[in-house]
Amino acid sequence: MKLPRLLSLFLAALPLLALADEFTDEDWNAKFQTTLVWQKKPAFSAAYSGPNSLSPDAEEAYTFTATAHLGFRPWRGGEMYFDPEVTQGVPFSSLTGLGGFNNGEATRASGPKLKIYRQRLFLRQTWNLGGGSEKLASDFNQLASIVDKNRFVLTVGNFSVLDVFDKNAYAQDPRTQFLNWSNMTYAAYDYAADARGFGWGFAGEWYQGDWAVRFGRMTPPRDPNMLAPDLRFFKHYGDQAEIEHAHELGGQPGKLRLLVFRNRAILARYRDAIDYGRTHNEVPDIFKVRNGEQIKYGLGVDLEQALGHDAGLFLRAMTADGRSETLAFTEADQSLAGGVSIQGSSWGRAQDTLGLALMRNGLSHDRRDYLAAGGISFFIGDGKLNYRPETIFESYYNWQVVKNAWLSADYQRIANPAYNADRGPVNIYGMRLHLEY
Repeated sequence: MKLPRLLSLFLAALPLLALADEFTDEDWNAKFQTTLVWQKKPAFSAAYSGPNSLSPDAEEAYTFTATAHLGFRPWRGGEMYFDPEVTQGVPFSSLTGLGGFNNGEATRASGPKLKIYRQRLFLRQTWNLGGGSEKLASDFNQLASIVDKNRFVLTVGNFSVLDVFDKNAYAQDPRTQFLNWSNMTYAAYDYAADARGFGWGFAGEWYQGDWAVRFGRMTPPRDPNMLAPDLRFFKHYGDQAEIEHAHELGGQPGKLRLLVFRNRAILARYRDAIDYGRTHNEVPDIFKVRNGEQIKYGLGVDLEQALGHDAGLFLRAMTADGRSETLAFTEADQSLAGGVSIQGSSWGRAQDTLGLALMRNGLSHDRRDYLAAGGISFFIGDGKLNYRPETIFESYYNWQVVKNAWLSADYQRIANPAYNADRGPVNIYGMRLHLEY
């Protein structure tokens, strides 16, 4: 074959070669993850303990999860996802005694026997509205696609509020980042969900240039912190709205978010429980006054800011009204968390991550008075209370052993566990193995 003919064939094939490298929409994907977390705490000092105290004795805890993330595209702009999950685990002290719990995977722990359940089942629809295009990479619960920068996205079905809201790049996922609940989201964000952190509902997202606006409604649990959902969607619910702005600071990208939430559900008010206890000359008990609908609300701000190509910082702060008991997350009415995440490129380990964070959680006056009078809530209750804010330091190092496999070391020091200066501090040492495939 003569050279001109070879050259003409090569030139004819160029469009096909370019097409092979071109980013295209996925019609389906199947991704899997496995995470094993093991933690140990030595014995710590405690002047006294109550029914829902963290045990002062040495303990070990673990969680194991294995999840399939299955997605397909039923029509143009549409995505359908189904996530079955297998879980097993035993937390410290039956998951009591802390505001900022030590392991974000613990909500899914099913005890010492493996259990399978449906984690997510939802539909997402995107309407493109122009303004240029951007690429969305293939990921868990995300099909690779090219979308408009200006677009509206609707998610409907069974999912988590945190799949859509408060998606901080440096502190959200306990499978790859910080383990403590206070770094998953705002500790004071009592978002509507079942005991595992999921619910039924919808969320809308409007992207317009550097701005994004989100709103959504989710089902709360029928009883606080339990599994069964309350499906009376127009009577009991959890609403949230978020405004996000992307910016550059010193030439580095960042995002600032403002979030509000409002829950309506059957909840007990702490002041009602205190008054009932005084009237009947007994220890206050929220279970005896959980008989009416209550409104619970909060306001939070979240910042993520890159400090360079391999480092970033985050800061979260929220305050909630704190008059009624916890609906679905944890025992906190004010929360503040901040930290840094550093990639290991400067020491020749670009796929490794070092994280450092400080957290401070607080309680409302009503909740403090209830606990000080000997009251017990869902997660905490030492029989009395010498109130101090719960303060947590956490550090982790995420080491990539081989491609798609990471081993992490994690350390947490919790001062004033469950907001009680008469107990602690608590030191928690952990290891995490995470696989993606």
